[in-house]
Amino acid sequence: MTMERFIENYHGKEFDLLVIGGGITGATVAYEAASRGLSVALIEKKDFGSATSAATSKMIHGGLRYLSTFEFGLVRESLRERRILSNIAPNFIHPVPFIFSMYKKDKVSAFAMKIGMILYELFSFDKNWLKDKSKKMPYYETISAEKVKELIPIAPTKDLIGGQLYYDCSSHSPERFTLAFVKSAQKYGASVSNYTEMLDFLIEKQGKLKIVKGISALDTLSGKKIEIRSKLVINCAGPWADLVLDKVKKNHEKQELRRSEGIHIVVNKLVENYIFSSSTEKGKHFFLVPYRNKTLIGTTDKEYIGRPDDYKVTKKAILELINDVNKSMEQGELLKYEDVLYTYGGLRPLVEDQTEDVYNSSRKYEITGEKKNGIAGLITVEGGKYTTSRMLAEKAINKAFKILKYPNKASISEKEYIYSSEIEDFAEFIATKQQQYSFLKPEQVTFLAKSYGNEIDKVLSIFTENSELQQILNADGENLAQVIYAIRYEMAKTLPDILLRRTCLALLGNPGKEIIEKIANIAAKELSWKPEKVQEEIQKMETILKIPE
Repeated sequence: MTMERFIENYHGKEFDLLVIGGGITGATVAYEAASRGLSVALIEKKDFGSATSAATSKMIHGGLRYLSTFEFGLVRESLRERRILSNIAPNFIHPVPFIFSMYKKDKVSAFAMKIGMILYELFSFDKNWLKDKSKKMPYYETISAEKVKELIPIAPTKDLIGGQLYYDCSSHSPERFTLAFVKSAQKYGASVSNYTEMLDFLIEKQGKLKIVKGISALDTLSGKKIEIRSKLVINCAGPWADLVLDKVKKNHEKQELRRSEGIHIVVNKLVENYIFSSSTEKGKHFFLVPYRNKTLIGTTDKEYIGRPDDYKVTKKAILELINDVNKSMEQGELLKYEDVLYTYGGLRPLVEDQTEDVYNSSRKYEITGEKKNGIAGLITVEGGKYTTSRMLAEKAINKAFKILKYPNKASISEKEYIYSSEIEDFAEFIATKQQQYSFLKPEQVTFLAKSYGNEIDKVLSIFTENSELQQILNADGENLAQVIYAIRYEMAKTLPDILLRRTCLALLGNPGKEIIEKIANIAAKELSWKPEKVQEEIQKMETILKIPE
């Protein structure tokens, strides 16, 4: 299937539903709606999954820490959804072991932690109700201080009393996972388009009631303005949701959405095999995550005040994270600023404003019809987290059917594989592909199979048919054929699209000038870029990859 920007050939069709925002929430909402028979359009002002959805810790988890705030419903829903995502996206979602260390000084006692783990296991009673038995998740166990040190040599020894070894899930590539939901929506007939910015709502007035009839939008690639008609609009703009809503509410002074900044850094390998969780003096947790023979560290949770379009990772934020890690570790100066190979960050939308510290704010979500504000034809979705995005979408579309007064159709998203993930036994799938593509190292085939699922055959057919595209670009086996695939089949329009979201080539830091220029030249041929555009794209990429000074 080839992804196509519908905005380039749109001729005024009225959709049942228009989704604003192409992050994980918008992608799952569009898929849910299209798979239940609605005509759907999905627009994203930049690239799919390029904002909050690309700023994750690469986990799909139940939220162990939400037990301490008694959000049992959220934990149970998250654990159920973790299982569902494991079933419908087996190439993306994988069990991974966590070690939660326990110290005498911890705010949460070892006894309370043990009770928490028992509750976590009870809430995840169905965790092994899996289609793929190769992904079975072991039960937790309490381990000794000696065992913690054996598995995590860098763990501080002082006052260490043991740890909890348990399993949650990792998300191989949140960017490609989001894209897979967009593709799933398109498979069911949704019209999708990146680089399409919502400008304003199309409004009809009925007395005091404002009725939303669609939007005006800008194709930022061509500069063309267009009106898109729909019976219902769903605002899934994440940290921008209140700003989108303000275009119709005109309530400019009131900020309804809190935004929390979360950053991550990539450094050379500190841990392997196990995700290690430690906590700061203030009791906030951070993770050291084994990631592609490096270590991913995050996340922070700090309120962000300002325009979301102006957000960027700062040196101050990186230093604060490094300081938290160093203070928590025995080595004193485990990390230095110059150790940072790559950094990224994003803004989380939070719907709760009752807590002083955003770390303690809920990750619950809200689905709001705007009738109470005198607005019809509009739903706003706010808050939530990656793990619960599918369930959020199901609930949002249930509400959409009621507003549209259509006979409701049952959701299929809980049972059906997402696009390219139709794999019943992932271990067997990997073994077959490793044999089929023996010209690559086994671990490279595994990496590509996780990234592409069943699409690996299309990607590697491009690889085998053109010797000029057979250069292996990193230890994970990523190659130039992926660049062609990203442009021709996956709607990649810029160098960051290719390097950060269709491939993982730049997610460990700068892959080097030679590789960036080679990819830019391939993109130039495919996308008809002029020399000045090539340089502009290279400069854009270098700016993204530069560590803040």
